[in-house]
Amino acid sequence: MASLQLATKARMAAYINPVPTLYRAIAKELPRVLTIYDIDLPVSEARAGIRSLFDENSKIKDVRIRDMLVEKGYMELEETLLHYKQKPHLLRIFEGFKHKTTGADRKKLGLNSTIDEQFDRA
Repeated sequence: MASLQLATKARMAAYINPVPTLYRAIAKELPRVLTIYDIDLPVSEARAGIRSLFDENSKIKDVRIRDMLVEKGYMELEETLLHYKQKPHLLRIFEGFKHKTTGADRKKLGLNSTIDEQFDRA
């Protein structure tokens, strides 16, 4: 089985700032990923989508959680480069979660739902 061992290399590397190193690794591989998956998206927009994911977790100060997220990021990058993901998975990351009310979320009943809504969904 093919393996790039990116997460293992990241764990073994003794660097001070793991988050910027992960971001640089992702930014470096981004044009290749867009070509492999045939995604018609400018690199700047894809980079902005990745940047938004990093910004969501920028307030995390716990070292253990940060290290776990960094290692998970390397694993996601490795799985992407080994073509374990499909195109819609990457589009969801690059373009963000635009449609949050799809699938199972659409079928959930709220606290204020009426009896008619409950029977309509059955």
